[in-house]
Amino acid sequence: MKILAPVRQTVDHNVIVHPGPDGRMPDVAGAPRAINPFDEIALEAALQLKERGLAEVVVAVSIGPEAVEKTLRTALAMGADEAVLVEVPDFPEPPDAAALLAALAQRHEARLVLMGKQEIDNDFGMTAQMLAARLGWPQAMFAAAIEPAGEGSGGEEALLVTCERETGTRTLRVPLPCVIAADLRLAQPRFVSLANMMKAKRKPVARLSPQELGVRPRRRLEVVAVEAAEQARAATMLESIDELVEVLRQRGLWPAGGEA
Repeated sequence: MKILAPVRQTVDHNVIVHPGPDGRMPDVAGAPRAINPFDEIALEAALQLKERGLAEVVVAVSIGPEAVEKTLRTALAMGADEAVLVEVPDFPEPPDAAALLAALAQRHEARLVLMGKQEIDNDFGMTAQMLAARLGWPQAMFAAAIEPAGEGSGGEEALLVTCERETGTRTLRVPLPCVIAADLRLAQPRFVSLANMMKAKRKPVARLSPQELGVRPRRRLEVVAVEAAEQARAATMLESIDELVEVLRQRGLWPAGGEA
């Protein structure tokens, strides 16, 4: 089985991002970049499936400008067998990203696309679903565990995927080929040694254009404004329910004449 592992480049999650001077875009000039954390988890899960003998090849793919090659080098250092860069001037929106990934999955004859559930920079969280719809494959979102399920009654291969829910988890039997989106608990990304990073610099990275994949990305959304998130205020400990009700009344959050 061949696994396609998309890896998106984002601002390092340890960086606190503020609005730019014009208030329309975040100020990320000079900020360090890294693999989107959810994609890094998905890549680790793909590598673990290969190490367990459930896959033969893991192909890391990234879509974006030339600078995202660094992200692919990290993926190769982690253990990916191949790397593919689809060069576009800007990161595409989910519909175009899904179209490009669908074309790549078909070109590489992948049986599984294992990717992060969302990007931490824009939090769209919809590319995996759009990709599954384009391919006509079953999907399992917010995956926390993946196990082999063996062949079904019809002879098809499948995976058992435990998915996170607001009320707990549920386990799905998902026939291959399929799309799986990783949640935080799916895997703990491995440490990348300096030696492996140096080796990864010498490995080839295949390059494709959107036109070669039959896709013409376009902008559908316009960023109107970016605002800093409100900082959490310190909690206040109250002695009783009556004191709480009084505070709520003072802030207009308790109905006039309402009883405690």
